[in-house]
Amino acid sequence: MFFHRQELQHKATPDKPDAVYAHKLQEVLGGQYGEITVAMQYGFQSWNAHMPGKYRDLLYGIGAEEMGHVEMLATMIAQLLEKAPLGVTEGAMQNDPTVAAIIGGTDPQHAIVAGAGARPVDSNGNPWTAGYVTASGNMLADFTANANAEMQGRLQVSRLYHMTDDAGVRDLLAFLLARDTMHQNQWIAAAAELREEGIEDLPVPSTFPLSKEHREASYQYINFSDGQAASEGSWASGPTPDGKGDFEYLAEPPAGVPAPPPTKPDVRFHGTTSMPEPVEKAMGAAQDALHKE
Repeated sequence: MFFHRQELQHKATPDKPDAVYAHKLQEVLGGQYGEITVAMQYGFQSWNAHMPGKYRDLLYGIGAEEMGHVEMLATMIAQLLEKAPLGVTEGAMQNDPTVAAIIGGTDPQHAIVAGAGARPVDSNGNPWTAGYVTASGNMLADFTANANAEMQGRLQVSRLYHMTDDAGVRDLLAFLLARDTMHQNQWIAAAAELREEGIEDLPVPSTFPLSKEHREASYQYINFSDGQAASEGSWASGPTPDGKGDFEYLAEPPAGVPAPPPTKPDVRFHGTTSMPEPVEKAMGAAQDALHKE
C-alpha cells in the first residue's frame, strides 16, 4: 500500500521561469536514466524479489525515495513553465510562435498537451518507456545495473547543473547529485555483500555450471581490433575478478570455421486456405528449382 504525504523531500523552487531549461530538465525526469526509470526499476526489482530481508527492503526504500524525486522534478518543471513565454522565445527569429518555440528550445507540448506542466518524456519529447527498466530477478546483475543507472543519471544531472545560473534550480540539482552519490555507493556495497555472503557470485548467474561452458574461451581476451594497447590492461593478463581463472591475451582472433551453406526454405503454400491453382503451381516450380541448385 502506498501513501502520499503532501510535502517534498527537498525544496524545488526556481528563482524565475525558464521554459527552455524546463525542456532540458525533462531528460532526468523521463529519459532512459531519469527518475521515472529508476523508480520503476527498483520497484519491480523489489516486487519480484523472492528473498525477504535486507536486500528487498533496500530496494523498497530507495524505490520509494525515487518516486519522490519524480515528484520534485515534475514540480520544478511546472514552476519553470509558470508565467514563462511558451511560444515566442527571446531571440527567436520567427514570427510563427510554434516555429519560434522549436528554434528557441522550448517544448510546444509543454503548453499544448500538458498545460504548462511536466510530461513523462525525455528532452527530445520521446515518451518514457518500460523498456528502460532492468529487473532480471538476479540481484547481483540488478544491483550492478542499478549502480550504472545512478552513474549515468548523476552524469546528466551534473551537466544540467552547469547549464543554468538559477540558484533555486541548482539547489535542487545539488541535492539530487548528493542522493545519486549515496545510491551509487549503496548498490556497489550491496553487490559486494551479495558475493561475500555467497548468495550470488561472478560470473552471473553463478548457478550455471562452468563445466558446460567452452572453458578454453572463458578468459581469453581476443583482440578484434588493430590496436594493441588494450593488452596492457589488467583485463588482459593476471587473475580474473571471479577468482576462477587467469586472463589470456590473443593478439589476433583464432582461425574461424566455414559458414554453413545458404538455406533453402520451403516457400510453397502450406496454409489451410486454398490458393489459385496457377499461383500454387508457380510457387511449387520455383521451390523445385531452388532445391536442384
